[in-house]
Amino acid sequence: AAIIDGANDLQIFSKIILPLSKPALAAFGLFYAVSIWNSYFTALLYLSDPAKWTVQVVLRQLVILNQGNLLDAGMQAGMDNPPPAETVGMAAILIATIPILIVYPFLQKHFAKGVMLGSVKE
Repeated sequence: AAIIDGANDLQIFSKIILPLSKPALAAFGLFYAVSIWNSYFTALLYLSDPAKWTVQVVLRQLVILNQGNLLDAGMQAGMDNPPPAETVGMAAILIATIPILIVYPFLQKHFAKGVMLGSVKE
């Protein structure tokens, strides 16, 4: 119908296809952003200077590499409270998830819209 009305390919894409594709693009964008945000292995391979490490590499250092030391410290102390380094690791995990938690509500409306668009029949 848009071609009959004289619309060119760019107008068809920008006025018809792109608005209908926003929910899918938002979902793909969110999944891609989360995978990039959570990737630590590429930074671990290419960055040798600890001053340039990303949040996930530092988080890995705090949580995984200190885990063996924390277990030994907890067993020696015989305490039920977690060692201070473990609480720092838990706090770092929480801080690392905050950016994704901030972005998600803005894209949530597109997910709901896409579900409703596909389910409502006229």
